[in-house]
Parts: sequence; C-alpha cells; structure tokens
Amino acid sequence: MPAELRARAAALAGLGRVLGERQPMDESRDTRGLEGRDRAFARLLLATTLRRLGQIDAIVDRCLERPLPDKAAIVRDVLRLGIAQLLFIETPAHAAVNSSVELVRASGWDGLAGLANAILRRVAREGADWLAAQDAARLNAPAWLWESWRSAYGEDTARRIVTAHLGEPPLDISVRDDAAGWAAKLGGELMPTGTVRRRTGGPIEELPGYADGQWWVQDLAAALPARLMGDVAGRRVVDLCAAPGGKTAQLAAAGAQAIAIDRSARRMTQLTKNLARLRLTAETIVAEAEHWTPSAAVDAVLVDAPCSATGTIRRHPDALWIKRAEDIPIFVATQERVLRAALAMLRTGGTLVYAVCSLQPEEGPAQIEKLLASGAPARRVPIRPEELAGMAELISPAGDLRTFPFQLAEQGGMDAFFAARLEKT
Repeated sequence: MPAELRARAAALAGLGRVLGERQPMDESRDTRGLEGRDRAFARLLLATTLRRLGQIDAIVDRCLERPLPDKAAIVRDVLRLGIAQLLFIETPAHAAVNSSVELVRASGWDGLAGLANAILRRVAREGADWLAAQDAARLNAPAWLWESWRSAYGEDTARRIVTAHLGEPPLDISVRDDAAGWAAKLGGELMPTGTVRRRTGGPIEELPGYADGQWWVQDLAAALPARLMGDVAGRRVVDLCAAPGGKTAQLAAAGAQAIAIDRSARRMTQLTKNLARLRLTAETIVAEAEHWTPSAAVDAVLVDAPCSATGTIRRHPDALWIKRAEDIPIFVATQERVLRAALAMLRTGGTLVYAVCSLQPEEGPAQIEKLLASGAPARRVPIRPEELAGMAELISPAGDLRTFPFQLAEQGGMDAFFAARLEKT
C-alpha cells in the first residue's frame, strides 16, 4: 500500500475507533511505519474530520438516496475523510477521490466503490456552494452540548465557542525562565501571561531547548490556575489529579515542595519522565485523590479535577463525539468528593485552587457555590486582573477564572478553563 494511502488508512481506522468505540483520538491512531509527514497528515485528516463532522455528515446525507447498510459503516467513514480533504484540507480532487475509492475497495466493499466515486466527484463540483449555505456552528456541536452552552452563555457565545473549535490550535509552551529569549529562539510570540506561542509544525522533540529541559508544552489557559497559588516557594503544595504534570512542573519550578497525586500509574510514569527531562523535583504518589491523606496539613492544594474536558475540544475534537450528557453527573460527583478531600488536607489559612478544563457550569461555578453553601470551612478569594497580566475579561463576576476558546482569537485562542481560589477558614 502506498504511503499516502497508508496515512489515510490510519486516519480511517482512528475515525472508526473514536466514533464506534469512544476511544480518545490520541489513542486511536496507529501511525507505526509512517514517515513524519505522513504521520502529520493522518493526524490532520482525522482531527479535521472530527471538527467538521456535523457539516460533513449533512453533505453525506444529501448525496445518499438511501442510507448505507449498517454493516457498511466503514464506507461512510471513507466518505467523511474524502469530504474533509476536498472541502477543508484542500487536497487536490483527483488525490482525494482516487484514494477514497481505493480505501473503499481495500475495505472489502468493491460494490460501493462506484457510489463513493460518484458522491465525491459531485462534492468536488458542488460542495463549496453547499458549505456556504450551512450553519456550521450549529452543525458541528452535538445537540446536548449546543443546548448546554446556549443555556449557560447565550446563543451568540455558543456560536463563538463552536467556531473557535474549528481551527488547528497553535503550540503553547511554558518556560522555566527567560520567556522573551525563548520566544525568539523558538520563533514564537510571547503572550501577555508569559506563555510562548508558536505555530505548529515539525516534531516537538527537535525544537531548541526540549532535550535540555528548558520548557514543556502547556496551553496558555492551562498555565493560569497554578499562577493563582501566589508565591509557593518553600511551601508544601499538593497537586491532585496531577498527570501529565504541566502544573506540577510550574509549582516545582517556582520552588514549591510539590507533591503530585494521580490515580493512574501509567500517567504518573509519564509525569515522572517529564520532570526528569525538566530537571525538576516533586514527590509522586499513585493514589485516588479523594482517599489520599498527607502526613500533616499542607499549605496549598491545586485540584485539576477530572472533568468532561469540553474546554479542550479545539485540541481534542474527539471529545465532541465520545462524551455524552449522561457523563456529566458522574464527573460532578467525583469532583465534589475530590474538592472536599482537598479542603480537608489544608491547614487553616491555606489556599485551594479548584480548576477544570470544562465549559459545563455544573463542573465549575456550581461546584464552588455548592461547597460554600454547605457551610464548608472556606471562603472565596477573588482573582485580581494583575494576576492575569491585566486581562480582566478572563475573570467572572464572582471573581473566578473563566476563559473561552475564542478569547485572544487573533493570536490563536486558548482552551476553556474554570478556576476558583478558596482560603480555608
């Protein structure tokens, strides 16, 4: 099989695993044997198809006189990938059509190869006009997510959220020191909060400073919760649900006596490797966050709680299609347990920062309001604009952090995060 067809076959297999088995995109792709350029194309093709799946499926349905048989689901996936290439990646029409027909045949559906050829050739001719008439924002979000965001933030903001998810995000980097210098070395832009941002391209491991442990990959918004801890030098700080370790690295680099807790031994191994590359030190413990207890009350706790991750869809578009409305109450129950356990670990006067990479209000502000209303020994400590490089627009009326993917749009946007800071009373 030619390399260009193998890359498309890898994307096809990944799409089947994401949509059929609800497997995360980064775990679904098998790109072994592909060169770097083909590996990157397979990822781009899969991610683009997932980002635009609503629009793509509307076009598939428009072109089919009758639905494909359930057992021919793989043919629909081939059509999805072909349409993504034709309308969103701008692959030459002959390459997109011919490779898709070959994939249909290779999948054992020779009898549908002619249909696939006809549909994709029609899309190549007419698809641009169809796109222009579509409501892209409405089509590219599952109904339950759309209604959740529209109800919480209004329809205009919901549209801006979905639209922000449609583009490939930049590469964000947290550096140990000399952010301006590393922005120059990496050909990036220094963002207001100190994150270095560069356009994606090329293996991360080959960039200057990676092997020397000078920086780590971390979205700009993901780097904000640790900043809310204040001066942590010399303080005992617990990072709950810590893997893969970006926030642990921030705390350790700031001089904290960091204790990283995560339930996954596999993910903790990766965290330990990341710290070793960065030449940073933290105590690492594999344990359930809500069941682990420190030997003595600690100065601060950072809770990076398990959540729906709907705030990271622009980087992980699979979340659109593998998460379900019924998942939210499960996350909410876990978050409540972890939040109360974190509060119990703190000394009086200690700081707790609760953070989720989620747009769902049940996982963010509702958790804090519920905790405070219960009479728990805590008070909210509002965030000040100067703690966020003056970006007051990132602060909610209640004084919490609330970022959206469309903020800093001209510079590439950011993930959606909620974070609240509490003091134990």
